[in-house]
Amino acid sequence: MIIFGTKGYLYQLAILTLLCGSCGNPAAHTLRKRVTKFTLFFVPLFPFSTKYGTQCTFCGAEQKATKEQADQLLAQSAGAGGGQQYGQPQQQPYQN
Repeated sequence: MIIFGTKGYLYQLAILTLLCGSCGNPAAHTLRKRVTKFTLFFVPLFPFSTKYGTQCTFCGAEQKATKEQADQLLAQSAGAGGGQQYGQPQQQPYQN
């Protein structure tokens, strides 16, 4: 019997001040990376899905982003020095 499945990880990459496309307020947005990994016997082996997105902290609206857009936002936040950068995953994994 082989036990396999998936497990999701949520990484918070940065907190940026952006103009929200949903509510129109200039608010803090979290830049997040969601990684889904294939697991065998509950051991994560390799990622097979990576998605990026931002979430407005004012209204909670989420917007999808490409890897290039996420890299550009990270570079802008690092260059301006205005955003906080993170690289550690949050403790609670997301549900698929």
